[in-house]
Amino acid sequence: MARVRLRISMSLDGYVAGPSQSVKDPIGIGGMRLHEWVFPLAAWRSMQGMEGGEVNDSTRIVEESVANVGATVMGRNMFGGGPGPWSLETPWNGWWGDNPPYHHPVFVLTHHERPPLALEGGTTFHFVTQGPEAALDAARRAAGTQDVMVAGGALAAQQYLAKGAVDEMDISLVPILLGAGERLFEGLGADLHGLKLVRTIAAADVTHLKYAR
Repeated sequence: MARVRLRISMSLDGYVAGPSQSVKDPIGIGGMRLHEWVFPLAAWRSMQGMEGGEVNDSTRIVEESVANVGATVMGRNMFGGGPGPWSLETPWNGWWGDNPPYHHPVFVLTHHERPPLALEGGTTFHFVTQGPEAALDAARRAAGTQDVMVAGGALAAQQYLAKGAVDEMDISLVPILLGAGERLFEGLGADLHGLKLVRTIAAADVTHLKYAR
């Protein structure tokens, strides 16, 4: 059966993005530090069309993160472009250029309608205004027998965690303190809806925690 998977990097003090997110700082001030562990990896570089790179204990995590994923759900902040209605004069097409690394349908949670955006490599962004359940239903249909990935940001992840919709959660815990920003578990209480820690991998500059039902 297809699973709903959440994959995210988090600081020691629980933040998945820093403060003051903007076009200049899409993950907030200091937020890029959450992902510095992945940039040197050959597995990650290959997904971006680059050669070379390192192989270490985090390689397995990156390879697993894209295996058997047939659709992705993300929030408006992660797709970017700022709040409010979409600009028609200078349309925002995401942070990833003409060939995003998804290569499958992506469903973006937003309050503002926009036609689907088809880019190279099989990635089409669909903009869903009917809420998180509608986005997840559409992603499940698109994924078929494959899994659905919840990519973030914090608010999108919180909504699916609160509903008990997440079957598997991978947190890459980075040994930094951001001090402010967006917390992954803000307002969720103590209930993870049956998710239990099933694996811990200590790698260079990051610890990977896997939770599953």
